[in-house]
Amino acid sequence: MLNVHRDICGYCGCCVSVCPEGALELIDAYLSVEQNCTSCGICAKVCPLGALEVANEKPI
Repeated sequence: MLNVHRDICGYCGCCVSVCPEGALELIDAYLSVEQNCTSCGICAKVCPLGALEVANEKPI
């Protein structure tokens, strides 16, 4: 499960561009996480602000 710390997120879109499932979408200043998120953790690793946290990360 992907948790977005919205108070930290800068809405830069780095996570959106690396998601292999296309599960993240940046709409204006809101990051949406879709049901097809696999909790792979790639997005959390590229976030420059550490705003994303994956619980129960699954290897890809």
